[in-house]
Amino acid sequence: PMSTPTLIAGLSEIAGDYDVVLSDVWGVIHNGREAFAPACAALARFGRERGPVVLISNAPRPASAVRPQLDELGVPREAWATLVTSGDATRRELEARSPGPVWAIGPERDQPLYEGLSLQFSGPERAAVIACTGLEDDERETAEDYRQRLRPAAARGLPFVCANPDRVVQRGDDLIPCAGALADVYAELGGQVVMAGKPHAPIYALALAEAEARLGRPVNRGRVLAVGDGLPTDVQGAEAQGLDCLFVADGIHAADLLDGDGQPDVERAAVMLREAGTSARWFSGPLRW
Repeated sequence: PMSTPTLIAGLSEIAGDYDVVLSDVWGVIHNGREAFAPACAALARFGRERGPVVLISNAPRPASAVRPQLDELGVPREAWATLVTSGDATRRELEARSPGPVWAIGPERDQPLYEGLSLQFSGPERAAVIACTGLEDDERETAEDYRQRLRPAAARGLPFVCANPDRVVQRGDDLIPCAGALADVYAELGGQVVMAGKPHAPIYALALAEAEARLGRPVNRGRVLAVGDGLPTDVQGAEAQGLDCLFVADGIHAADLLDGDGQPDVERAAVMLREAGTSARWFSGPLRW
């Protein structure tokens, strides 16, 4: 049975119940343009008083390429202990399929995903595997623009390794399509999709291993809190891993979760969770202490 989440005003109300926070990045601590100061302060305080904060991001690049971006956006280093990305988890998937050849789909900025891997690249005709980090031009294209190009690959049974399961992301005030939207098209064509990021298990295994290394002891999953704004990624991923989740009314679902006064509406959250076939223990407005 799906229950209504408990509304909280801030992380301070529940922090004592947890040793580790796994926090989503985009939509929780920044919007692609600027950092959210109250969210960063809340995570920094948890890190000082309770335990490690592991950022868990569906960015299709390795953590080493995402760290400078967080710095540029003004996310303070004290807000997080370590960072794992869909890119990190995806690199393992690609390495297992090397040398390919790989048909890489995505923008130039995602090239760091492939650095240091023993992969060969080719066009769609010769490829043995597709690696997708996103749309080549996410400002102008939609996932539908790729359907015809993907059809022959799906028919040939090529696996589609999707480096970012997100379907959309907020960039300032716009919603931008991501690799997950292309994966949906590929699956509709009958193709096989492989994903390592949220809500799938590989990225959580990486995150919990990082938390364990910092705690210096095994992690009790009952004392790990996942924080996120995305239903199909953060909330469903946490539930599948048996982790308590704080669903925040920010990022991609903000417009649907806030009432006329801009306050988080717990009834709306309950309906949305139920419709998505998932549940979260906690619910709040934008993350704060």
